[in-house]
Amino acid sequence: MDRRDTLKTLLITGVAGGAVASTVLSSCKTDEPMIAIPESKLTIGRTPSERERDQALLDNDFLTAEELTVVATLCDIILPATSSAGSATEADVHNFIDFIIQDIPNLQTPVRGGIAWINNEASTRFNSSFVDATEEQKMEIIDDIAYPDKAAPEMSSGVSFFNRMRDLTMTGYYTTRMGLDDLGYVGNRANIWDGVPEDVLKKHNMSYDPEWLAKCVDQEKREDLASWDEEGNLLS
Repeated sequence: MDRRDTLKTLLITGVAGGAVASTVLSSCKTDEPMIAIPESKLTIGRTPSERERDQALLDNDFLTAEELTVVATLCDIILPATSSAGSATEADVHNFIDFIIQDIPNLQTPVRGGIAWINNEASTRFNSSFVDATEEQKMEIIDDIAYPDKAAPEMSSGVSFFNRMRDLTMTGYYTTRMGLDDLGYVGNRANIWDGVPEDVLKKHNMSYDPEWLAKCVDQEKREDLASWDEEGNLLS
C-alpha cells in the first residue's frame, strides 16, 4: 500500500478525521463542511455577514508568495498525483490553507513558524531553501519529521508542523470534488424500495391503492421529488 492509499484508509476509518477535527474543524464557526476552493458563490446556509466575511478572506492573502510555494511543495509531497487522481495543488489545497489560516487565526503563527523552521533546516543541512533543495534533500528532511514515533527529540518542532500540514492537506483535498471522486464517495442515495411485502399487507388486511403504488413505488421515478396541493393531496 502506498502513502496515498494509507492516508485514504486513515481518513475513511476516521483516524485521520479525528486528528483533523481536533486541530481544524473544532475551531470552525460554521456548521457547513469546509471546502478546499472556497468561492463567494457558495452561499447556501450562509448569512449575509458570513458571506461578506468569506469574501473578505478570499480577497486577502496571508502567506507571502514564497511561503505559499513552501506550502504547495509540502502539499504535493503529502498527496502527489497518481494515475487516477490529481495532486493536492491541482485541487488548489495550498490556497485553501491560506484561506483557512485566515479563518482560524490561531493557526497563523504555527504555520508561518513551521515554514521558517523547514527553510532553516534546509539551509543548515544543504545551504538551500526548502523549495530549492533537491527532491532527495527534501525527502531527507521529511523522513525525519513525518513519523512522530521515530523522530528524534530535536525534530519536535518539525514534527508538529508536518502533522499540522498533513491534517490541513487531507482536510482540503478530501473536501473537493477531486478528493471525493478519489474516495469513490457518491453521497446519500435513495435505496430501492418496492413497498411493504405482500404477505405483510395481507396479514393486516391491507393493500395498496394502485394509483398510489404507481406514484410512490415506481423505480423509474425514485429520484423525483413529490409535490402536493394545498389540501395535502399528492400531485406527482
